[in-house]
Amino acid sequence: MRALYLLLNDIFLELNFLEMYARLMAVLLTFVALILLAVIVHWITKVIIIKVIHRLVEKSKTDWDDYLLKHRVFQSLSHLASAMVFYYASNYSGIIEVTSFINTFTNIYFVIIFVKVASGVTKAGNDIYQTTPYAATRSIKGYIQLIMIMVYFIAIIFIIAFIFKKSPLVLLTGLTAFAAVLLFVFKDTILGLVASIQLSANKMLKPGDWIEVPKHNANGTVVDISLNTVKVQNGDKTISTIPTYSLIADSFINWSGMEESEGRRIKRSINIDMKSVRFCDEQMLEKFRQFRLISNYVVEKQKEILDHNKNLGIENDLVPNGRRQTNLGVFRKYLEEYLKSNPKINQDMTLLVRHLQPAETGLPIEIYLFSKDKQLNEYEGIQADIFDHILAVIPEFDLRVFQSPSGDDIKDLSEKIPTGMMRN
Repeated sequence: MRALYLLLNDIFLELNFLEMYARLMAVLLTFVALILLAVIVHWITKVIIIKVIHRLVEKSKTDWDDYLLKHRVFQSLSHLASAMVFYYASNYSGIIEVTSFINTFTNIYFVIIFVKVASGVTKAGNDIYQTTPYAATRSIKGYIQLIMIMVYFIAIIFIIAFIFKKSPLVLLTGLTAFAAVLLFVFKDTILGLVASIQLSANKMLKPGDWIEVPKHNANGTVVDISLNTVKVQNGDKTISTIPTYSLIADSFINWSGMEESEGRRIKRSINIDMKSVRFCDEQMLEKFRQFRLISNYVVEKQKEILDHNKNLGIENDLVPNGRRQTNLGVFRKYLEEYLKSNPKINQDMTLLVRHLQPAETGLPIEIYLFSKDKQLNEYEGIQADIFDHILAVIPEFDLRVFQSPSGDDIKDLSEKIPTGMMRN
């Protein structure tokens, strides 16, 4: 290398170049020649060694080397051969100008190779982790991104140190003065890091979970969890991007518990017109005895009530005296038996038919149970079938559903009022 430099320097001096320019041109051309040599060495390394490695990887029975090959780790390592060319050239050139420049370039080159190798290894590590059963419950993508941020940060510090020929420790010490600025600049990254650790450590979220985040209008499946964002594919196939830290700061619903359980909850109510609720007379009881699902219940309940009233000496027909069945009570029992006989309802989980607080819109009768099928289409079909039946069967119990008057209701009312009375 020294011989080449001296030869070029003599040539330029013979061409009547000034000594300063002759030395500069000699340095540049020597460096170009060194680059050409490094390129040739790299090509030889890549063609011969990398091809051998590829064949060994393809023949191996393990998968981890396939991921290293996929993310070009071996290709990145092949640059070490050309880097060593620069390294030895800087040590044996014997020329101050060439040595200083090549030494700086070589150190930066080694840093870039380190970054490329670290990037490939971490990506390969993430892919290898995805093949393990732990990946289904915990994502490490946030940690991978954190490692790469640290790698890039350290690489930048060393590159600056090599360019200005300063110690990296000196630069790190100087950066402490800008700590507040760095905290402000990387605020989202720091918050995302803390949030991703909490989400993973507490098993609050994992890829594949169905979540609902009302604040961000997101309702769908988690497809990706990174250091700064969580991607959710909504039901309409759109993608919502949510800041990771907002899942810790705000509330969200994770439906994975439902998907892992034995059923999916149905919790819906129907409002009954309270004016239609009454005690059952004998004609109503006779009609209810014909309903197969509650025939035995009506008979046994009536016998229990009669015995109770007889023991209290109540034999008159005054409504306030004694106990009596109501059409609403019989209807609730009918709903319980109807739901228990439905093969699509999970009978091992909670099943309730209950009253809610009465209001100006009527008396809500709530159905609380769990369907066996958790798929959306089947679940909605089961729920619809139940309430189709309820709405159709309510009049059989002399009950009415409460709903606000519509235009047709007012029209029907006006037709029943005599014309003369309307004029008055």
